[in-house]
Parts: sequence; C-alpha cells; structure tokens
Amino acid sequence: MKQVQMKNKKSGTGNAKKSSDVCELSDSSLKEKNPFLPSLYNILDFYRETDDIFTLTIDMKVKHDPGQFVQVSVPGFGEAPISICSDSEKFIKLNIREVGNVTKALSKLKKGNKILIRGPYGKGYPMEALIGNTLIIIGGGCGVAPLKGIIDYVENHRKDYIDIMMYLGYRSPDDIIFKRELEEWRKKYRMKITVDKNQHGKSCYDAKEGFITDALKNSELDNKNKAAFICGPPIMMKSVIEILKQKGFHDDQIFISAERLMYCAIGVCCHCMIRGKFTCMDGPVFRYDEVKDFKND
Repeated sequence: MKQVQMKNKKSGTGNAKKSSDVCELSDSSLKEKNPFLPSLYNILDFYRETDDIFTLTIDMKVKHDPGQFVQVSVPGFGEAPISICSDSEKFIKLNIREVGNVTKALSKLKKGNKILIRGPYGKGYPMEALIGNTLIIIGGGCGVAPLKGIIDYVENHRKDYIDIMMYLGYRSPDDIIFKRELEEWRKKYRMKITVDKNQHGKSCYDAKEGFITDALKNSELDNKNKAAFICGPPIMMKSVIEILKQKGFHDDQIFISAERLMYCAIGVCCHCMIRGKFTCMDGPVFRYDEVKDFKND
C-alpha cells in the first residue's frame, strides 16, 4: 500500500545593447509576439552567502510554485536558468553560484541595479497535493537552494503540513548557505547538517563531519504520510533514493529536481530533453516514478 497522502491537482535571448532597446522590453505587445524578451527589474538586496555563492532579492511580483525557475540575462554575457528560492508574490530570491561568465557577471551587481528576467518556467513541487504529509527535505551543496522554496512555502502554509525534516549536506562549514535562516529553521523543524570535512574542528551550526547519506541511513525514518524532496549532485541523489527505498518509500513519494542545460525554457531548443520529456516544461521537478527508468540522452 502506498503511504503518501495525495490530493488531485493539475500540474501547473536577445541582447539589449542600447537604452532604447531596454525601454522596449516594457512593451507587453512585444513580449506576446516574442516569448524570449525579458523584463527589467530592480535588485532589492545582494547578500554574499559564501566565497562563490550569493543571493539576490528582486522586485519581481509574480505568482510561482516552489521549484520553478527563471531565465536571467546579462547583456554581452548571455542568459542562465536560476531556481527561485523563495515563496512570495512581492519579490523573488535567486541563490546563484559563480560558475560561468553569466553568473560571474551577476555577482558584480549591487542593490539598486537593474536585472533582466523572463519566466517563471517549469513544473514545481506539488505542494497542494501533499497537504497532510510530513515533508523530508534532502539537499546537497547548492542543491539546497531550490529546496528552500519549499521551506518558505511551508512557513506561509504551516497548518497544512505535519512537520518538516531536513537533511542538508555541504563540503565544509565555509560552504554552508542560508546561514541567516538556519537558526530559525533549527527552532521550528528537525534538522541534520553534515560537512564532508570540517577543517575548523568546530562549527557554529552543529554540523557533523560525514556525508548526508550516512545521516539519512542512520535515521529511524519511515514512509508513513511522508514525501521526500531531493536536490544535489547526481551521485548523492542516486544514493539517497536507494536509502529511501530501503526504508520503505515508494517511487511516488520521492520527488527529484533534475538539472539539464536549458536554453529556451519553453520546449523549443530540445537541449534539456530526457527521453521525450522536457526538463524546462515537464520538470525540473519530477516524481521519481516518472523518470526512474530514464537515462541521459
């Protein structure tokens, strides 16, 4: 018998080189004709999380689901898909790691600067369908960012869920993101943090040295009225899924966030296709039984 309690719910790059071009981005008729045109927004806050990860708060007022993403562009550098890591209709937060030309250019921006964004895109986590369950959040490294949207969502809909259990793994204490939020999460939810190596000998965040998969394996977790959300490196996600299944979790109780190279975000370029499914439209969030037999194309 499947233990997860589900409720039915339907799933829900132009270069701007001149000031006149930027002004045209506000013309809604143009955007209806060209879905690739971004809009201009203000950066409300820039916060440095680690040496190579930062969080932007942007005055983009839009309704979205946890797990969805936007396309962020920097004229002269390109465009990149970034997951939304917040739950608000008044702003969005983007947690960004500096790994390429676009993200490095974004790291130079400051509060008060403008930013070009289109979206949101994709299928997020089915939060309404999982009302009445305990949510297990399992994240590794920068994969914690998309999962933060779930935590923020639960904060805004606390009565709808039994509890939140978090298993968060990082390379070292210096790589821990969302330090400002961790103390509040610890007060409200059950949380375990691990670091692959603790070079400091002691951590302010009670992080245990080891792998998050070991912490999960040693837990007394069962599958009764629970749903698990996983995001992180592929090898970590594979191990986590195996552990969850050993603990009795069914495939439809496990949700993963897939990472593929997404250019268009609207199912045109086919760069993100996984055996007939578009990561940008059918995902990036998939229930495990939907993709468990797929291999990389």
